[in-house]
Parts: sequence; structure tokens; C-alpha cells
Amino acid sequence: MVRIQDTLDTATLDSDSTSAAPGQDETIGQAAFDQHLDDRPQEQQASAGPSDPSVSGEVEDRFNAVNRQPDLKLVIISNRVAPFDPNKPQTGGLAAALEPVVERSGAVWIGSSETRGDGIERPLPLVPTGAGHVARLDLPAADHPGYYRGYSNSTLWPALHSLPNRMSGSEEDYGSYRRINDFIARAAFDVRDRDAFWVHDYHLLPLGADLHDLGIERPTGFFLHTPWPTPDMIECVPNHRELMKSMLKYDLLGFQTNRDLNNFLACLRTHFGLESEDGVVTTERGQIRLQKFPIGIDPEQFAAYLAADLSPAEQEKVSSLLQNFQGAKFAIGVDRLDYTKGIDKRVEAFNELLTKEPQSISLLQIAPSSRADVEEYQKYKEDVENAINHVNADHGTDEWRPIHYTNDSFSQAALARLYRAAKIGVVTPLRDGMNLVAKEYVAAQDPQDPGVLVLSKFAGAAEDFNDDEALLVDPNDPKEIADAISEAANMPLEERVKRWRSMMDKIQSYTIHDWSADYVRELDRSRVTVPADQCLHLGRGWTNEAHMPLYRNHAEALATYNEIDPTDVALNEAAYADEKKAYEALEARLMHTQRRLWDLPIPTASLSGRPEQEPGAGED
Repeated sequence: MVRIQDTLDTATLDSDSTSAAPGQDETIGQAAFDQHLDDRPQEQQASAGPSDPSVSGEVEDRFNAVNRQPDLKLVIISNRVAPFDPNKPQTGGLAAALEPVVERSGAVWIGSSETRGDGIERPLPLVPTGAGHVARLDLPAADHPGYYRGYSNSTLWPALHSLPNRMSGSEEDYGSYRRINDFIARAAFDVRDRDAFWVHDYHLLPLGADLHDLGIERPTGFFLHTPWPTPDMIECVPNHRELMKSMLKYDLLGFQTNRDLNNFLACLRTHFGLESEDGVVTTERGQIRLQKFPIGIDPEQFAAYLAADLSPAEQEKVSSLLQNFQGAKFAIGVDRLDYTKGIDKRVEAFNELLTKEPQSISLLQIAPSSRADVEEYQKYKEDVENAINHVNADHGTDEWRPIHYTNDSFSQAALARLYRAAKIGVVTPLRDGMNLVAKEYVAAQDPQDPGVLVLSKFAGAAEDFNDDEALLVDPNDPKEIADAISEAANMPLEERVKRWRSMMDKIQSYTIHDWSADYVRELDRSRVTVPADQCLHLGRGWTNEAHMPLYRNHAEALATYNEIDPTDVALNEAAYADEKKAYEALEARLMHTQRRLWDLPIPTASLSGRPEQEPGAGED
């Protein structure tokens, strides 16, 4: 028997390493675990496979297979769930983006209901929806205000949109935020055997860590629908370090734009000393991939909306609105009534434009109320309405009103008709992750006589549409917005068609279905990182907290073995048996993890270096 050499060092990660976060919670370091593998007897180490052309070909074939659309049984988790009714208004860009994914892919979508609960765990309430299922959870009433109104929307929302003056909240809010995330994670445990988890938006930043702590080892991805701010801005968020550390428990982090991705990488660099290489960040858990996935729409579906019948009530609403313009040119804005959308600055722009060019153009502003129970939003609603009343009083006449304003919600089919009738789409958020209204407006236009898009340069859509397509503006500058609206109103047909055609080509070339397929395909790669037969040791770089108790058990057994006099054969054999048993328990857990992280050769090589036998192999 070959003597095991040294007792393992269970120190924390080297504080000078770029993989270590300053002030990181004490844990067993990756270096110690790697050293443990190196110190195993040679007979217990897996050997690296030979450099064989046939092996290389097989590896290439496996990776080519990954590049095709995976057939995953997906779990989608977000704060809200879409209504799944074409005659009902969407609850936001996230709902519009994910509804077709669930209906077509057979995914399970978990989100909150409109009812508050007692916090008692119950079986997941799965309801069939298209090919998929939806589960609406009654989130605990005690923690919901702190989670939703408090930390999510009074702290994170303004911070992510780089509006520190809008931030508020209490110290207790973060505790509620974490407890709600933990509640959702425990509910999702019912579907732990599905293939992958895809978590969405700022309400659920730490959910991946909670899933991980419960022992769910399926690939987990996160997609941020909002912007991500600069390092100095995120520092304004209470518990920002803990939040970002929890985000690094995901396998894949997705962002809308290069700007958001680069901001997040800058935050990792500034606050943790972590660097990325080709969009990959390595921590003690392993590798986290960061990538841009710009959300699209379904242009074919949007074209179908234009031809769809409206209910009599909604048809009356649409006709009534359009009668206000009597065939004259008008601009349209469609936004939730949220201070990040820049509606107040847009109204100022119309005031400026109408001062220079009286009665030149009207605005239809659709602004469904948002978070009406939050004081900050109530105040913003008052400010917007006062500004609109001021413009209408100063520039309107008995026969003509400059701004027509409604808080009503509309179905996608009704919005499509309104978009097409408007000769200018005004999308001027102060900041936005993407803003699908911009793409919907373009998709709804008449190819023979399209309107013009005036777009905030701080919306994610501005990374897709350049100056030769949309009229890009600073959303904080009413004069610049006014000048762009005037230019759009007077733009020649030939230029309008050219700009529209270029934007429409982009919309058609990368749809919502491309977005979801790209993300899911990339998430599926979390199960295939490096072919196992190309690596000396399975498990290196992929340990997590769930493995650590088993690691400590083995470390103690190894220490006991090394303290025994080598000449005491009986005691040595007993101690070695204990060490082997502890190691095999750890090995089994690592191999379970590898089944989702690696493409294992058949037959697989165990960590002890002995090939695993097929059932019945070696028997007489």
C-alpha cells in the first residue's frame, strides 16, 4: 500500500489571489482541495487521456452538438408571471419576453400571485399553460412589503438606473428581500430534477445562491432586464458586496447590452479584485460566464396583432383616441408611469417644441399606473399630470389639445394599431435595459409610409439602432428631444423608409426566439465545460459548500491515518479503510456534480484512477 503523504491544509484562499474577495467568508480554499487531489496515492489519481486524433474528433463532435438548440426541461423564475391572454395588457417587458418561451418550450414558470400568504411551504401549484406550466406563489405577507416596495423598488430599482437621489428604504428591507428569495427557492425545490433554472431580474439576484445552498446542482442562469450601474453607483446599495457574491453562484449571467456587462465586470474588479478572461470569471466555486443577450420581439406575431380583431370595448377605446387627431400627425409614447421613463422631460420637450412651432404636432401619452402604493411614484404621477395640464393650458385651443394622456392599459393588438397610426415614436427613458416599445413601434409601421423613432441613447435599444436609423437623443435634454421630434415630423419619405428598413432588418434577424434559444443554449453549456477525459482530476474548480462537510470528514480521516506508525499494519489498514470510505463519499458527490458540469467519457474514470465497471462486469 502506498503511504498518503501529508495532511491537507484547510486554509482559506490566498488573500492576494485575484480570485479571492476581500472580506470573504471563511471557507476551505480551492488551493487546498487541489493539493488534496495531488496528494492522493498515484493509484488513486485519474490519468489524463492521450492526445489521440480520434479522441479529439469525438470531443469536437460533442461540442458541435452543444451548439445546437438543447432540449432542456427548463424552470423559469421571476417576480411576476405573464397573463397568458392576448386580450389583456402585458405587465412589462419581462412578461412579454418570456410568455412565448413558456408556451412553446414546455418550461415551468414560477412567479408571484396577487395574493399574500402565511409563509408555510406547500406543494408547487402547477397549472398547464400551452406546452408548459405556470406556478403562482402566495409570497409571505410579513416580508412582501420590505421585499417588493422596499429593497427591490425603493433601493435596487433607482440604483440600477443610476438615480441615487430616488433611493430610500430601511435596514429591515434587505432581510425581507433575502427571506422572500429563500421562500421562492424552497418552492422551486419541488422541480429540482428538471434540467436547468433560468432566473430573471433584480428582485431575485441572490436566488441562485439559495438554490445552490439547498443542494440543487442543475445549471442556473440569471438574466438582468434592467441596466447595471458603475462601481461607484452600486456602492450606494446596502449589502451590495453580499449581493454580488451571491450572483457569482450562478453558472451564467446575462445582460442586455455591452455597457451593462462592462459595468458589472468593472464592479467585480473594483469591489472584489476579480478579473475576467473572454467573459469568464473564476472564483472558488468555479467558472461563471458573463455574456450579452439583447432581447428582441416576435415581428411575425406583432404583424398578426395588426390584423387581429379587438373586443368591442377596446375597439371603441382605440377609435375614440384616434378621433382626437382627425388624421393629423401625432407622436406616441407608451411607458409605465415610472420616473425612469423620462415622461416629465418628454412633456417639457413638447412645451419647448410648441413654443417654437405652435400646433405643429400632438402627443398621445399612454402611461399605465405603476407601483401606485409607493410614495415616490405617487409624487411622480402628480408631477407628470401637472406638467401636461400646463402644456395643454398654454398651447391648446378649444379645438385642439397638444397632449392626450391616459392611464389605461391596452392589449398588444390595440397598441399595434396605435403605433402604426403615430408618425413618431418617442421612447426616451432616462435609462433602460432594452425597451421593447422601441422595437414594437418599428415593427408596427407601414413599410410604404413608416414613422420615425426618437430614441434615448441610454436605452438598451440604442445599442441595436444607430444614428442612421433612430434619432438618438439625451433624455435629460428637452431641447434635444424637441429638435428630434421636429426633424422626425418633417423627414422626407425616402429617408424614413431607409431608416425603417434598416431597423426592421435587425428586428427580423434577431427575434425573441433567437434570444431565448441563445441563452438556453449557453446555459446548457454549463453541463459541458471541458471534456472529462482531458482533465487530470474531476472536480477541480467545481467544489461548493455542499461538498465541504464531506471534504472535512476526509481531511480528518487522512490526518488520523498520517499520525499512525507505518509499522503498525493492523491499525494502518483500519485507518486507511476509514480514509477510503470518507474519500469515496466525497468522490460520489463530486461525480454527481460532474454529471451536469462535464461531458464524461464512457466508461468514466473514477477519482481513484480505476475505471468504473458496467453493471455485472467482472462477475462470473
